[in-house]
Amino acid sequence: MAAPIDKSEPYFPVAGCARDGWSKEDSATATCYCGAVQLAFPTKAPGLYSGAFTCHCTDCRKITALMFTSTFTILDTHLTHIRGRENLTAFAQSQTTNSSRTMTNYFCKTCGTLMYRVGTKGASILRLGTVDDFHLHEAKLKPNREIWTKDRVGWVSPIEGLSSLRSRVVGRL
Repeated sequence: MAAPIDKSEPYFPVAGCARDGWSKEDSATATCYCGAVQLAFPTKAPGLYSGAFTCHCTDCRKITALMFTSTFTILDTHLTHIRGRENLTAFAQSQTTNSSRTMTNYFCKTCGTLMYRVGTKGASILRLGTVDDFHLHEAKLKPNREIWTKDRVGWVSPIEGLSSLRSRVVGRL
C-alpha cells in the first residue's frame, strides 16, 4: 500500500514548461503553460477575495472550451506580474452572461493560456489550473461554492459539499 500524500506540503508536478513556481505561507504563483507569464498572488484575505468557486456559466464555457471552470478572485492591488505582462493580449467584450459590464480576458500571446479576467470593480478572476502548487487546489484554493448552476449540463453532478447559486452573483464584483 502506498504511503499517504502529505497535501500540506507544496507539490509542483511537471505541468507546462516553467519550473520556477513557488508557494509560501500566504502567497503563491500562477504561470501560463509555456512559462512566459507568471503572476504572484495572496492565498488569504484581504487580497484573496471571497475564496474559490466553480462556474457553470456559458461565458466560462466558451472562453475556456470547458464545461465549467474553477476560479478565484484576487484584488488588483494584491496581484503582481512577475514576468510576461507584455506577453499578455487582451480581449474585451460587454455581452457577458446576465450583465452589460465589460469583461477583459488576458491570454498569453505565446501559448494561449487564459490567465485571468477583469471586470470593472478592481479585482481579477484567475483560473485555478494556472496555479503552480497543485496542492493549493485542494487546500487554500479549494472551491467553496458553485455559481450559475442553472447552466450546468445534466451529466455533471453538483459538487458534494459546495453551496450553489443559480445566478452569477459573486460577492460585490
